[in-house]
Amino acid sequence: MSLAAASNAQSDLAAALTQAADAAGRLLAQARSAVAAHVSEAGKVSPAKLEANQRAAHGLSWLGTYAEAIRQLAAYTERMGAEGRFGEAEELCVRIGASEYLAQIAGGIPMSQGEFVRPGDLGLSDGDIAQFMTETVRELIAGGNTPEARARLVALMRDKGPGDIGDPGLDETLEAMRVEMRRFAESEVVPSAQEWHLENAYIPMEVVQHVAELGVFGLTIPEEYGGLGLGKESMCVVSEELSRGWIAVGSLGTRSEIAAELILAGGTDAQKQKWLPLIASGEVLPTAVFTEPNTGSDLASLRTRATLEGDVYKVTGQKTWITHPVRADLMTLLVRTNPDEKGYRGLSMLLAEKPRGTDEDPFPAAGMSGGEIEVLGYRGMKEFDISFDDFEVKAENLLGGEEGQGFKQLMQTFESARIQTAARAIGVAQCAMELGLNYAMERIQFGKATVEFPRVSDKLAMMAAEILIARQLTYYAAREKDAGRRCDLEAGMAKLLGARVAWAAADNAVQIHGGNGFALEFPVSRVLCDARILNIFEGAAEIQAQVIARRLLDGGN
Repeated sequence: MSLAAASNAQSDLAAALTQAADAAGRLLAQARSAVAAHVSEAGKVSPAKLEANQRAAHGLSWLGTYAEAIRQLAAYTERMGAEGRFGEAEELCVRIGASEYLAQIAGGIPMSQGEFVRPGDLGLSDGDIAQFMTETVRELIAGGNTPEARARLVALMRDKGPGDIGDPGLDETLEAMRVEMRRFAESEVVPSAQEWHLENAYIPMEVVQHVAELGVFGLTIPEEYGGLGLGKESMCVVSEELSRGWIAVGSLGTRSEIAAELILAGGTDAQKQKWLPLIASGEVLPTAVFTEPNTGSDLASLRTRATLEGDVYKVTGQKTWITHPVRADLMTLLVRTNPDEKGYRGLSMLLAEKPRGTDEDPFPAAGMSGGEIEVLGYRGMKEFDISFDDFEVKAENLLGGEEGQGFKQLMQTFESARIQTAARAIGVAQCAMELGLNYAMERIQFGKATVEFPRVSDKLAMMAAEILIARQLTYYAAREKDAGRRCDLEAGMAKLLGARVAWAAADNAVQIHGGNGFALEFPVSRVLCDARILNIFEGAAEIQAQVIARRLLDGGN
């Protein structure tokens, strides 16, 4: 095919995908109206009715996520075509992914392995689906996810070998950063990750120090505070590549990102000057201390209290699921400073200093104790329950210097946290795909490599297509954030889809390994355990879908 013909074909595909995204958008609007009729009262969304109709509401979130995913595939195709970077692998991933997602919109979207939302669940009629199934949509479905396309994509994957399939579309700076992070992960993380996981060992401090030297902890902190001053898209690239090596290393920067965002958005000038340079350099390792037993995502029920006595707050209460607290120097600690103020309004955020501990003495601080929570995966930093009993925090370390702002301050970090979690999910999915491809190319059964069996190669093809979709949706959310636009809807969609893609990729990679996938000596067993947490933390899938539904039903406001 000539260059001109290839360019025309890419333009035609981008146009077709845009038309399909428009059709999905119209269907979403119809579903939104139908669901709103069931969950509204006096023209407003009723929390009670929304809860009673969770399946429809959450299904609406998934439909909205798919519609945005198709739109981002169109944007990716157009952008890559214009840059002359839309090759055969990219086109196959786009066509396979778009075909499958459009077919699922019409027939049923999987919210989890055993939960499918059908059009009827959303109040959509056969006529509504018929209108959605335009000639363009039908052609994309019929000509995309075919046996021939999947086989050809996997042939390209085999020729290239394990690694990226589908250009992520980064500029030169971000691509150089991606290469650097991949090189570091390959040399210093991948060879030992399985050993660290099986021993439930901490990530060695020399690795943490190298991560700091690479600038990961100060990636998005402004240069005036010692950071690199880069955007959230760079955070995605770094988080993805490090998580591809091991999610624990990819998550080292998460706590620094959250703490820095809290201080940048809500801190006083003095707090910014003091803490941000220390966080950026890695001299101070933060940890997020928000969750409590029996509260989970219900932060309005938080009970840990902080009482001001002179120039210190005395903190008493219980926290749980705290990641990397033993080595941390600083806790972003969410507390209730006004016990008479119920709900969110009585919450405040403290920048609580603490000494680093060890396995033998995890919390060498007066008024603070805790025990490790043993976990299936996501090891390397360790999870803890923490008890506070008159633990002292300097009054000057009240974030922003004003009580009652804690929940509002925390909400300002949710967009970045969910974008970063989506990027970690992509890295985990990428790792699973590479492990699955490697094994399928090497494993001989019935006289040939197992990758030659369609049920094996089909799994790999869908992994590649879904990773590309999740990546483009995540990078789009990051670019929206970098542009200063509200993106909680897009960030939530990226996290919702990315977590499901990571779990599906890990599960299928284990299946490709057969019995060996169940053996602890094979890294894919670790990846399966690590992938499972992604649907739970930073907003469980159900909570995430609930939040997206509220935004969609409120007209995106």
